[in-house]
Amino acid sequence: MAVDLPKVHEQALQHTGQYVAGVKDDQWGAATPDDEWDVRALVNHIVSGNFWVAPLVEGKTIEEVGDRYDGDVLGSDASASYEQSAKEAAAAFNADGAMQAPCAVSYGPVPGAIYAGHRFVDVLIHGWDLAKATGQDTTLPADLVEACFEVVEPQKELLSASGMFGSEVKVPDGADHQTRLLAELGRKA
Repeated sequence: MAVDLPKVHEQALQHTGQYVAGVKDDQWGAATPDDEWDVRALVNHIVSGNFWVAPLVEGKTIEEVGDRYDGDVLGSDASASYEQSAKEAAAAFNADGAMQAPCAVSYGPVPGAIYAGHRFVDVLIHGWDLAKATGQDTTLPADLVEACFEVVEPQKELLSASGMFGSEVKVPDGADHQTRLLAELGRKA
């Protein structure tokens, strides 16, 4: 089955948006499964990544975009910033020709479909990180888990080499799909 990348990316944005909206005021400094970031830094990473989508799909280079998405892009209302970034990213990937557009991402020029797949995985898995860190329900939609497997499997080596996710974690035989997906991307369910 071919994955409808704009659709699953948008669904992942919506799902993760619920997690962002569920962060309590006293949780922004909490640790996350990603040792690099606390909750605020993790959400900032997702939002910054979302904001990068439109200019890169439009053909801009990293140099042309410059440092506008460096630092804190959340401002005083992280949820509103997330929603705005999600709206812009979804619109960019849903635009005519976006899946074929060459995107000058940090790991080299790739077609929009590859970039959309990577953003989908990033948003979905970091959404899980956020839910785990803030005590929210970590159950991901089964159809998105399945689509994520379809994106990840043929690109395991590229994703592993990119440093975007941790090293694969061993799971017991018979582990459910979500646990196996998270393990492939360095997470312990």
